[in-house]
Amino acid sequence: MLFIMAGGGTGGHVVPLLAVAAELRAMGHACLFVGTRHGIENRLVPQAGFPLEWIEAWGFQRMGLAGRLRALASLPPAVWRCLRLMRRARPAGLFSMGGYAAAAPMLAAAAAGVPMVLMEPNAMPGLVNRRLARFAARALVSFEEALRWFPPGRAELCGLPVRPAFFDIRWQPPQDTLRILVVGGSRGSRALNRAVAESLPLFRSAPFRAEITWQAGAAEAEARERELAASGVPGRVDAFLDDMPAAYARAHLVVSRAGAGAVAELAAAGMPSILVPFPYAADNHQFHNADAMRRAGAAVLLEEARLSGQALYEEAARLAGSPGELERMSRAARSLARPGAARRAAEALAGAARRRAEASLTGGRRP
Repeated sequence: MLFIMAGGGTGGHVVPLLAVAAELRAMGHACLFVGTRHGIENRLVPQAGFPLEWIEAWGFQRMGLAGRLRALASLPPAVWRCLRLMRRARPAGLFSMGGYAAAAPMLAAAAAGVPMVLMEPNAMPGLVNRRLARFAARALVSFEEALRWFPPGRAELCGLPVRPAFFDIRWQPPQDTLRILVVGGSRGSRALNRAVAESLPLFRSAPFRAEITWQAGAAEAEARERELAASGVPGRVDAFLDDMPAAYARAHLVVSRAGAGAVAELAAAGMPSILVPFPYAADNHQFHNADAMRRAGAAVLLEEARLSGQALYEEAARLAGSPGELERMSRAARSLARPGAARRAAEALAGAARRRAEASLTGGRRP
């Protein structure tokens, strides 16, 4: 069977799609991606050996009037292109990660009667998945909070595909040194970088020993490396961490943004964390992700509005003085881990396609 994989723009959408496509390929199926020329899918999908069809699609949320008009104007021709693609390719089903790049393929699939399975990685579902949820045969979510947004009986807790190496990590409590990993995304975070820099004198004079691994992004890595060296706090600064599971395995505490991929990796690794949501994320979804982790007892939520070197140090110092709390946070994080998400997604999509095919043969209709 041939399946269409819809979504793109960022690694948070494309990487899980590729993981599910790899499972479908291992099951003997073919996959065709639909994405944009300006998204990261333009590079990652061909590298993984999958074909890619392009559409014109643009984000709608947090855009000015001109941006919204462009997004609305691009939607009808993109839907028409996807409809023609489906008539030509005759896919057995469509898998979607949501987001602006998935809107046109999902609308076309609904119009063409192609069964859809969608994956929602955030505690607050995105606009596209919320609006088109009623057309989905199955919705696979990562947080219980997201279940209420989808039709009863069609949603399940599945999790987000995460590399197996994260599940292999076994967190150990700190002994004589608290090792802190600061991760601000692939390009770093100015807000996190500023707070860490402000906290260095406090860590230097702290009653406990701290070691900081600081992923600062290419733009700031050199300057932040000088600051860390001058502070006397042991550690290292990297523009980018190529082996994130290895960095997690050395850490006792992670300071991070709260994107879906980040929180899924933290859960898989059983890693205590201080989460600083990016306040301008669509639908404020990073806040909802961090809050879900906080309520589960797996993380501290530190909003950017009150982020400072002092606040960051105080939270880390409190946890350093409570090894038992760090251990409880680790267990809570691990309880949220859901291995096998990519395989489950592939099985759900293949199952929805088989049910639709059987219903067509018998003249019935099934969701």
